[in-house]
Amino acid sequence: MLITFKSAACADILMFGQAAGELLKLVGKDGEAATGIITVAQLPDAIVRLQAAIEADRARREGPPVDEEAAQESGQTGMAAPVSLAQRAFPLLSMMEESLKEDTPVTWGT
Repeated sequence: MLITFKSAACADILMFGQAAGELLKLVGKDGEAATGIITVAQLPDAIVRLQAAIEADRARREGPPVDEEAAQESGQTGMAAPVSLAQRAFPLLSMMEESLKEDTPVTWGT
């Protein structure tokens, strides 16, 4: 299932349901909800929460170096490398920041 995030401040964002649900949970919303809203009043907290999750993920990824040979053998390099939380979250974070500047909510739905 695809989830579409919308805001009058910028273009729509399409995301697979599972990834969208994980991000919604991180900002304090029900990740299982088919539709919803992040109000203008909720945006500052949602932005801080998402930024904190991104930083925590980056810190975790900066841990011990990855065994490149094992990663290649398991197909975890190049285009097959796992997508980080920061990569998934950046479009939504950007949308929320622009929405806050323009005083408009972010909504989502199928």
